[in-house]
Amino acid sequence: MVSLPIYDRTGKQVDTYEFDVNELADRISVQLLHDAVVMYQSNMRQGTAKTKTRGEVAGSTKKMYRQKGTGNARAGSKRSGVRRGGGHIKAKTPRDWRLAMPRKAMQLATRMALRSKFEGEKVIIVEDFQLEAPKTKEMASVLSALNVAGKTALFATCGYNVNIYKSGRNIPGLQILPMSDINALEILKPKCVVVTRAALDAFRGTIAAKKNA
Repeated sequence: MVSLPIYDRTGKQVDTYEFDVNELADRISVQLLHDAVVMYQSNMRQGTAKTKTRGEVAGSTKKMYRQKGTGNARAGSKRSGVRRGGGHIKAKTPRDWRLAMPRKAMQLATRMALRSKFEGEKVIIVEDFQLEAPKTKEMASVLSALNVAGKTALFATCGYNVNIYKSGRNIPGLQILPMSDINALEILKPKCVVVTRAALDAFRGTIAAKKNA
């Protein structure tokens, strides 16, 4: 059981939040987290790298000079990979770097990652607040009040909040996502996680519904 303070936008504690971290996961599997992070990072790779082989570059296939009697090393066509402008000897070809994991394993990895942040005291819970319009300065003041300014952080909201997203998208090191879109990589990558009370309640409700299904 953990008991965490709930802050408002000025950094003042207004309440406490208590829950059992075992609701997220009964343990933390380093191997599962590693596999999930490798999968997410691998899936970010485009795989579009391409270089030409000697059969794809322009140029004659004629032998450059006779085999013997010139004093030079024997040579074939100018497309050879050992010559400037020739094809690559081990040319790169497009490939698909995508990896896959079972859906339940990815969901468990997300909960384990969140539990690791709770155990490391890297989670800040804030009371729900709204921004009337996109204001980066206003969002920066909230982060400063929460002692998050200058740190890498994930700000998890309950659903899509356009004003909060637009207010924080230009702040270096800050990632704003709805709680439904977070994954193990997005949780583990930053130094801390800022989450609204409503977002955490909704996340716990989703976990409970799946267990009871």
